[in-house]
This record gives sequence, structure tokens and C-alpha cells, in this order.
Amino acid sequence: EVQLVESGGGLVQPGGSLRLSCVTSGFTFNRFAMTWVRQAPGKGLEWVSGIHSDGDSSRYVDSVKGRVTISRDNAKNTLYLEMNNLKPEDTAVYYCTRVFLGSPEYWGQGTQVTVSL
Repeated sequence: EVQLVESGGGLVQPGGSLRLSCVTSGFTFNRFAMTWVRQAPGKGLEWVSGIHSDGDSSRYVDSVKGRVTISRDNAKNTLYLEMNNLKPEDTAVYYCTRVFLGSPEYWGQGTQVTVSL
């Protein structure tokens, strides 16, 4: 059974930092690209970042470039999202997803990130 379990969210002040983790199981992690997708209150899903299966290539949505770093540890079957200089508009539920044929195939349960004073 494929499982994706996110953690690391929380309440942080503007300008603060968080590191999200996604522990995976039930599949060969190093064979799949992975992404982070978020959903802000009252809004639709937004792709945030993606990383190739070997970790050598990554991409970001323009709104987080320079503030966010995606990474993975294939030995630990874990995906990360390091977020710095957080802004109120980063407030959302963050999901990690396993990618297949360019689209998210499996999703975690999400972790809430709230950026507020």
C-alpha cells in the first residue's frame, strides 16, 4: 500500500521558516518524481515544486522561487520542503504527491502551514 505522510507544518510568523517532511512507503521511492502541492483557504490546488526521481532536477512556482527548496533522501524514502521568509500568502495545506506520467497519482493527508502574526 502506497503511503505518504507529511509533517512539519505549524504556525509561524511572517519571515519565519519551516521544514516539511513527507515519509513514504509501499513503493520504490527512487523511481518516482515527487511534488509538493498546496491549497490555500477557499482556493484551488496550486503546484509548488517538483523534483526528479534522482534529485538532480527541481522546479518551483514563481511565487516561491528563492525562498523554498525541495529535496529528497532516497535512502530514507523521504521528501522535504524547506521554506524560508514565509509570507501570509503561503498559508495553506501542503500535500506531497507521487508523480506518474506527469501528474500527481498518490497524495498524502496534508500538513497545515499558517503564516500569521
